[in-house]
Amino acid sequence: MGTTESKSPTRVLIVDDEENQRFGLQGMISSWGLVTETAANGEEALQKLTAFPAHVILTDLMMPKMDGHELLRRLNAQGSRVPAIVITAFGNIETALQTMHEMGAFWFLEKPIQPQALRFLIERASQQSKLTEEAERLQRQLSYQGVLGELVGGSHAMQQVFSLIRQVAPSKAAILVTGESGTGKELVARAVHQLSPRSAGPFVAINCAALPETLMESELFGHEKGAFTGAVERRAGCFELAQNGTLLLDELAEMPVGTQAKLLRVLEDQKVRRLGAKAEIAVDVRVIAATNRDPQDAIAKGLLREDLFYRLNVFGLQLPPLRQRLEDLPVLCEAIIGDLNRKHGLKIAGVESSMLYHLQKHSWPGNVRELRNVLERATILAGSGSLGPQHLPMGFTGGATGPSPMPVVAEQVDDGTVSLGVGTTVEQAEKSLILLTLASTKNNKTRAAEILGISLKTLFNKLKEYGSVSD
Repeated sequence: MGTTESKSPTRVLIVDDEENQRFGLQGMISSWGLVTETAANGEEALQKLTAFPAHVILTDLMMPKMDGHELLRRLNAQGSRVPAIVITAFGNIETALQTMHEMGAFWFLEKPIQPQALRFLIERASQQSKLTEEAERLQRQLSYQGVLGELVGGSHAMQQVFSLIRQVAPSKAAILVTGESGTGKELVARAVHQLSPRSAGPFVAINCAALPETLMESELFGHEKGAFTGAVERRAGCFELAQNGTLLLDELAEMPVGTQAKLLRVLEDQKVRRLGAKAEIAVDVRVIAATNRDPQDAIAKGLLREDLFYRLNVFGLQLPPLRQRLEDLPVLCEAIIGDLNRKHGLKIAGVESSMLYHLQKHSWPGNVRELRNVLERATILAGSGSLGPQHLPMGFTGGATGPSPMPVVAEQVDDGTVSLGVGTTVEQAEKSLILLTLASTKNNKTRAAEILGISLKTLFNKLKEYGSVSD
């Protein structure tokens, strides 16, 4: 569930002790269709804000009673997230920059003000303000309905996860999300970003397992033209692309250890150097890392640097596997089917109780990702109406009715089909199907994965689980 920008008119509070300047700005900004209010100093501005919830504050720096610097300090102390544009006279630019750095002002403009530049900045600041406003509304509204961002679950385990997300989102703390594949680690990262003060900034995700070691540093840190063979132009890395936003480092334990050391340096210094560059670039990025490995096990095996783990594990979030929250299946099915209806233009009504029974008996090694795949296949087969057991893949309903005799091992018959004995469990059926398919491809794992419709990584994980991994 994504955010939608508020359609309410932008409200701008103008703070300036010079009457002509104040009312001149008010007339110009009002002519753009925006709602305005004015104040002669910071003290009056604080009073006006109680009845005028501004999206943007436009303030002078040098004013009597309470100047612009003190106004922003007071607002920060109150936890206000309203972006402020600082107006400064020639010669006070250094003070304006200091105010931006210390007080978090959105930007500054030098007098005399250029209307086009001011209008552009107000539009950008208003967009940020409304996204923050919408995120706060969603946080209040959705956190009590079993939904947070794109995460779904009313179980106690998921409500605990939602609570932790709401607590950590407003902070700047690094987060390490752990959990099995398919549990929704990227969705957690997106929910944190959506509910954070950085929600108006970019969200960038990089899968560390999907990149070869030779390209990893270039993707993370960027490179200059000619930095290496094939570098035909300058390219910004993920840290630069995520400036003022959030960067997700998925499958962190798959990152080469040498690159982990360089990543640690960037996290400590908040500066990044493109490959082949001489100068460093300051970055302001919140980093969220995720892994499906046990971090302590990864450290013991030398896959994850211990110092990097402690740097990122400021706030840890452990996601429960689907098999430990089966009570969430009805609401998960409802949410997924709604999304699949939109995707495929279908009108599936829901899941029959008989099908839900079989879903609850499954062990879900692929977690919510596997559930989505099963439901997508079922919706395509059904086309309309409700989903029933007949729409499930082979193995879900075998032996579901009547007495269950002893399981019979699957056999491959002459026509290339697989015969399963009544009473065979889902796990046994899956294992037999994988091993027989592998045998039919003469141990060609890539071809077997294609036939089975799973990734090569999933196939290797299954074979490791069966104790059947071979070169």
